[in-house]
Amino acid sequence: MKDNPTVHKRRSIRLQGYDYSLPGAYFITICTHRHICLFGDIVDGKMRLNDVGEIVADEWSQTAVIRKEIELDEWVVMPNHFHGIVFIRPRRGTARRAPTREQFGKPVAGSLPTIIRAFKSAVTRRVNAMRHTPGAKVWQRNYYEHIIRSEPELKGLREYIRNNPKRWTLDRLYRAR
Repeated sequence: MKDNPTVHKRRSIRLQGYDYSLPGAYFITICTHRHICLFGDIVDGKMRLNDVGEIVADEWSQTAVIRKEIELDEWVVMPNHFHGIVFIRPRRGTARRAPTREQFGKPVAGSLPTIIRAFKSAVTRRVNAMRHTPGAKVWQRNYYEHIIRSEPELKGLREYIRNNPKRWTLDRLYRAR
């Protein structure tokens, strides 16, 4: 069968073979569609959320309330992206659990991709309802994740997130208004 050039093949940017439902710490970055500044502005080195940014902050906070298997750590909503550290906790009765891997159309409860997908979906639904823009894109298609493997790395990422608003004009995602 010939390849159809109009059909896009999705390539996963996840670590091949890694079980993203495993307990651990994960650093994530999620960008807005086309890197448009939707969530507010940086004023004097501090993020000032607009109504859309408030939705993002609220939905992220609700993520840990809804999903008891996770714990939120440091996070920040920026004008056109979001950074966060999330811990997936060990679940009861999982000592002999077989590895779980995400497959397209088969989400794995409690896995990082499923958590992020639900967060992005909830934000998009609320933003589009508020703006009367059904079907409009809020987020880019994917997200960046990094498995945090050490305490010094965790400390450095926390510092990076805290300082992100102060360093906005140096950020590779910076867009002047």
